[in-house]
Amino acid sequence: MAAIEVDGLVVRYGDTVALAGVDLVAEAGQVLALLGPNGAGKTTTVETLEGYRRPTEGRVRVLGLDPRADHRELTRLVGVMLQRGGIYPAMTAREAVRLFASYYPEAEAPGELLERVGLAGVALTPWRRLSGGEQQRLSLALALVGRPQVAFLDEPTAGVDPQGRLAIRRVIAELRDAGVCVMLTTHELEEAERLADRIVIIDRGRVVGEGTAAELMTRGGGREVRFAAPPGLDLSSLGAAVGARVSEELPGEYLVAAEGRPATVAAITTWLAERDLPLADLRAGRERLEDVFLRLTGDQSAAAADRDGGRGGGADRGRGGGADRGRGAGADRGGGRGGADRGARADRAQAER
Repeated sequence: MAAIEVDGLVVRYGDTVALAGVDLVAEAGQVLALLGPNGAGKTTTVETLEGYRRPTEGRVRVLGLDPRADHRELTRLVGVMLQRGGIYPAMTAREAVRLFASYYPEAEAPGELLERVGLAGVALTPWRRLSGGEQQRLSLALALVGRPQVAFLDEPTAGVDPQGRLAIRRVIAELRDAGVCVMLTTHELEEAERLADRIVIIDRGRVVGEGTAAELMTRGGGREVRFAAPPGLDLSSLGAAVGARVSEELPGEYLVAAEGRPATVAAITTWLAERDLPLADLRAGRERLEDVFLRLTGDQSAAAADRDGGRGGGADRGRGGGADRGRGAGADRGGGRGGADRGARADRAQAER
């Protein structure tokens, strides 16, 4: 049984189609990155998996459970990391982790968890005095304190310094090794390439690309060579030497319309060497993940902006009422701690009207 199964998911808000038949699968012990421009449908997909959005059509299962019908049972098995918000400003990092640990029968030890995410040194610091990156790592700790089998992580490395990023990457690798299914959403494509076993790219409510990073980067780049060199090269001369059209797509970034054969690469390097010009970032038959993302999503994302937004804070679910979603789930797991969950349900009910 897959940890996450989505089959033909359609979600409509009135006449607006947020998701138009999304299919995806994620296994235990796998990191799945969900990518897409703003308004593509990422938030709606994740919130449906978490049980906070109602599918219009299709089938959704998390650990074999229906996120809506089996919501109370499911909240004990998943962890949700918000991009920001949802913690009392005066609460210290240690107090927050201890509070959330009290919701679970077999929680992580708060001190050890703070050490894992690199926050042991600021355990007594109130939330409002933590840096943005430290707040992000505390949100990760709160998502993991209940030992989830599935973890939903929203922009886990956004605003985090290099040292903090290393800590987060290490934690995600540990989760994978422990058999946890991790679904992360991010706009940082380099992080997705580093962390994810599989990547799903969604645009305008549909899956437009899926596979490993290596698979995605080699599918569309077989008949081109890209490289970086000083801007303003003589394209006619270089093209004649290579025997193919050469274009400067951005200052200092070049595209050769030819297959990445050794002879083509040799012609490029020889031409540059004869002029004592440096060469960087040579890629033959392979795109960057950013190239793949832009090619698959095109330039239409602006028209789709805010498709996930305008519905009670859905697109920016880490702010306002949406922030209660993950924290309310924590209260729900505790069984007698329903105040936050009731507030979150009220916000969601208003959003779904």
